[in-house]
Amino acid sequence: MQLVTIIKIGGNIIDDESQLSQFLSNFNEIDGAKILIHGGGKLATSMSKTLGIPTQMVDGRRITDAETLKVVTMVYAGWINTSITASLNAIGTPAVGLCGADAMCIPSVKRPVRTIDYGFVGDLEPGKLNIPFFQLLLDGGYTPVVAPITAEGAQLLNTNADTIASTIAVSLSKYYQTHLVYCFEKNGVLSDVENADSVIPTLTESEYLALKSTGAIASGMIPKLDNAFAALHSGVGRVSIGHAREVASIIKNLSGTDVIV
Repeated sequence: MQLVTIIKIGGNIIDDESQLSQFLSNFNEIDGAKILIHGGGKLATSMSKTLGIPTQMVDGRRITDAETLKVVTMVYAGWINTSITASLNAIGTPAVGLCGADAMCIPSVKRPVRTIDYGFVGDLEPGKLNIPFFQLLLDGGYTPVVAPITAEGAQLLNTNADTIASTIAVSLSKYYQTHLVYCFEKNGVLSDVENADSVIPTLTESEYLALKSTGAIASGMIPKLDNAFAALHSGVGRVSIGHAREVASIIKNLSGTDVIV
C-alpha cells in the first residue's frame, strides 16, 4: 500500500516565524503523500486579548464560548491555515488548506457537559470521516493542510489538533500505510524533563505507563502519547514524536522518539 505521512505541528513552532519557515522547508522535502495538521492556540489567545474577549482555560484546555469560537475559527482556519498553505505552495508543495467543515471531511459532535462545560468543542467519531475526499486529494497529488475546526451540521466546533491527526491516521490506515508524526518544540519524549538531550529513542506502552505513574512524563506530553498508543492499537503503522526542525530525521528514524506496541 502507498505510504501517507500524517504530521501534526503545534506548540511554540506555529508562533515562531523562523522555526515555522524552517519546518515548512523540511516538510516540502518529504517524499510521497502527506497531510499536515496544525494548532495555533497562542495566537488565538493573543487575538482574544486584542479583541477584549476573556480566555478561559481549565487544565490547559480552552473553554470555547460563542465569541471565542469566532476567534479560533478566524485564527485557525483563517490566518494560520491560509498562511501555511500559501507558504507551502510557494516552495513547491501543492497544498490545499481546509478545515473539518470542508466537504464535511471531519464531522464531530459537541462535547457533552459533564463536570465542566467546554462550550463549542467537538469530539470526533473515527468512522465518520469523509475518506473519499482525502483520497481524492492525496491520489491527485495534493497535500491537505488541516485546521482544527470541525462541524456538527452547521455548527462549527473547536477540536483538539492532536486528536484530529490521530483520527485521520487511523481512518486512512485501512487504505494506506500510515506514519503519524507529532512535531513540536521538544526533541522527543524525555526521561528527564529538565534535560533536553534525555530523549527516549523508543517507548513501549508498558514503559510509558511506568514513567507516567512516577510523574516523569511531562503533563503536556500525556495526551500526545495517549493518542499515539490508541492510534497504534487501531491500525496506524508507525507513530513518532520529535522536534519540528528534525522532521526529516524523525521520518528516517534518526531522531525523536518512536512509539511502539
